[in-house]
Amino acid sequence: MTKQLFHYTVGEITPLIDWAYFFHAWQVKADSAQGRELKDDALARLGMMAATVGADALYCRVKARSEGDNLLLDGSIRLPLLRQQHLGQDGFTLCLADFVSPKGSDAVGLFATTCPLPTPAAGDPYESLMVQTLATRLAEAAAEKLDLDIAAREGRTGQTAAIRPAVGYPCLPDLSVIFLLDELLGMNAIGITLTENGAMSPPSSVCGLMIDHPAARYFAVGSISEEQFDDYTRRRGIEPTRMRQFLRSVL
Repeated sequence: MTKQLFHYTVGEITPLIDWAYFFHAWQVKADSAQGRELKDDALARLGMMAATVGADALYCRVKARSEGDNLLLDGSIRLPLLRQQHLGQDGFTLCLADFVSPKGSDAVGLFATTCPLPTPAAGDPYESLMVQTLATRLAEAAAEKLDLDIAAREGRTGQTAAIRPAVGYPCLPDLSVIFLLDELLGMNAIGITLTENGAMSPPSSVCGLMIDHPAARYFAVGSISEEQFDDYTRRRGIEPTRMRQFLRSVL
């Protein structure tokens, strides 16, 4: 397992920013006067730091096989996953493990990105929110850039679908799995540390999986039953009360 480090300047990743989430954070419409003003201000700030500020990324690709609703990563780390309880439009209940072969012939990517922008002076809510939203968008843009670079290096083609579910996404809602990913990634290599509740510091950081499969797609696990919660808690090996804290979004 070889870990790869990447550094991207703000100028490199600005074109990959998803502005929809930027406007959502500000609770304004993109086509409103306020929305256009905010974006102009954001782009001006990004332009000033284009060559001097950047984001760091960490990536490794590990052997993987599925075991029911679990993934076995690098032959040693068992990653339990959750399955949808209700049939989707295609008539299936999906789990991320469905996109990895049980034969041990597959591999998945693990990634983390971070973009710690300078903390603004206290007492300026506008400045604080602007820095916070830009830093988060840049960390996500760095993940997009990393995915594109890895795809080019690994010869991934448009015929193979690729998804990049981050911890906390609807298809990977258990926030505690970040501890398992950190065992393999060692996110401190790019300055990311974890709190006891799994929060990343700097907060403008992203961590997750890269999965290639012809049928790979995003989905929402949605609400889970107490039966699945009990099964998942056993697989995860975490005390139920604490597990509920990590699974609030689907209970």
